[in-house]
Amino acid sequence: MKIMSNVNEGKIPFWRDSRIIKVIIQLLTISIIILVFILLGNNLSQNFRQLGLTFGFGFIFDPDLNSRFNIGDSPIPYQPTDPYYRAILVGLLNSLRVMITGIILAFLLGVIIGLGRLSDNWLVQKIATIYVETIRNTPLLLQLFFWYFAVFLKFPKIDAPLVLFNSIFLSNQGVYLPFLLRNLQTFLAILILLLGGITAFLIWRKKTKVIIQQGTTGKVYNIGLITILILSFLIVFFGLDWQFPNYDSQVQRIQNGLNLSPEFATLLTGLTIYTAAFIAEVVRSGIQSVSKGQWEAAKALGLNSGLAMRLVIFPQALRVMIPPLTSEFLNLAKNSSLAVAIGYNDIYAVSNTISNQTGKSIEMLLIVMVTYLIFNLIISSGMNRLNRFVQLKEK
Repeated sequence: MKIMSNVNEGKIPFWRDSRIIKVIIQLLTISIIILVFILLGNNLSQNFRQLGLTFGFGFIFDPDLNSRFNIGDSPIPYQPTDPYYRAILVGLLNSLRVMITGIILAFLLGVIIGLGRLSDNWLVQKIATIYVETIRNTPLLLQLFFWYFAVFLKFPKIDAPLVLFNSIFLSNQGVYLPFLLRNLQTFLAILILLLGGITAFLIWRKKTKVIIQQGTTGKVYNIGLITILILSFLIVFFGLDWQFPNYDSQVQRIQNGLNLSPEFATLLTGLTIYTAAFIAEVVRSGIQSVSKGQWEAAKALGLNSGLAMRLVIFPQALRVMIPPLTSEFLNLAKNSSLAVAIGYNDIYAVSNTISNQTGKSIEMLLIVMVTYLIFNLIISSGMNRLNRFVQLKEK
């Protein structure tokens, strides 16, 4: 009995138990957040009733409500007589093609510039440094205005376009590039290119393993890679069925090919060049974070600079680079909303027009917020998976 009494006397009261206190604090925090949302929702509901408005998204799919505005850049068929959901879909696709293309191009350009900043060549290093310091310290909106008003709108008129390599047309109505025809020949050529790429990758992996394990130069594998490269060039130029743009003087238009409007070209160029400057610094800092001992160890194994960078340095640098790279990709996706400043019809610009027509500002604002949230969650989720893949696996 005396032992039980001592145990009861040593029991901590619940108001002094840190575990219970933490639970209570969390419950209070959640309650306050819910209360704030209830108050905001009630205030919004009262304002709607006072103005005689209703909240809902039914107008988006109402076939009797037409969008009543044109969209110049439309990747799918669209007419002003279409319902609002069709216009939102066009804006969504326009945002996606800018984000996806911009992320790919910005990463490639950023890696090149980042390696240029580490180059032993004085001229290459200085050019890369000037690029980074100039672009990174200039507002993105100002750069978009420069590309739009000083570059793309200053191209020659459509009746006298600037022609490059007899296949690229530049005019104030856009950039016209060669594009692939959708037919059986193109499909088979692309399939052969994919098979060739997979074969080249397997040969390259085998060559790398042989060089590391046996210390040979892998000349046999080099011959195979060069053969695949030559065949790939031949297929690209002669196997693929290209559609080249041409100027029709009767209708005074450039027909065929791929047309990039001045607004799309401006936004893609501005976002790519601006984001690449930040990515270049991420690449440079990631490579410099790898200790010099890794370089020395790679050289001691007989690896040249290219193999040392590809097999030893860059994989280790990725572990440092991926988190800040994720931030830059997310910034590019969010910065694409600046398209409204140059008249490109992305999801934000289309939603703004619909809001002005219908008065459904809250609904359209929620659609835009959820859209960008989903885009960024997909990007961050993919990059987080890549980050876990490249990290060291400790046993």
